[in-house]
This record gives sequence, C-alpha cells and structure tokens, in this order.
Amino acid sequence: MQTFELTQLISKRADSNKAYLEFLKVPDLSMGLYVLPAGGVDPQSPHTEDEVYYVVSGKAQIQVADENHAVQAGSIVYVTKNVEHRFHSIEEELTVIVFFAPAEYSNGR
Repeated sequence: MQTFELTQLISKRADSNKAYLEFLKVPDLSMGLYVLPAGGVDPQSPHTEDEVYYVVSGKAQIQVADENHAVQAGSIVYVTKNVEHRFHSIEEELTVIVFFAPAEYSNGR
C-alpha cells in the first residue's frame, strides 16, 4: 500500500517549479498533481493513455476534441487516449489530480 497527503503533494509540486508532479507510477496506472495558474496556458498535447482529471480546486474550461465544458472543484473529466484536449479560460488557480491508465508514456510515447 502507498498513501499520499494532498497538502504534501501540493508543497512538493510547488518546490519543483513544474506544473506537473507525478507521484505514483506502476505498470497499469500513474497519478500526478497538475497545477495551472489563473490566466495560464495549458501546453499539453494528446496522450497515448486514457486519462481522468479530478479537479481539487479552481475554475476553468476544458476543451476535449470539439466539446467545451466548465470545470470546478469536484469535477471529474475522462479523456480517451489520443484525443486533443486542454484546460483554458482559467479563472482561479487550477489544481487537478490526474490518473493515466496504463501508466503515462507506457504506450510507446
């Protein structure tokens, strides 16, 4: 078993000066904490793995293919592998837990 505390992950991610902190990686799953500032730009491109976002805090929009949806604390978004997607119109700093299945970059990327 592994356990994680959100406050510790937030602090560790902030210390890294990177938007994304991977905190778990096993063959069938990886998890990370992704933080984007208000007014920020989400630079990601499609992944070769299915992905789930759980919004911990903040307010933004997410564009997935040709669909657009508002997200806020408590929102859960599933994105199929290889589909163009990104957060935009970030009104409040966005803190998101990201799940990849199988683990990110395990499908040859």
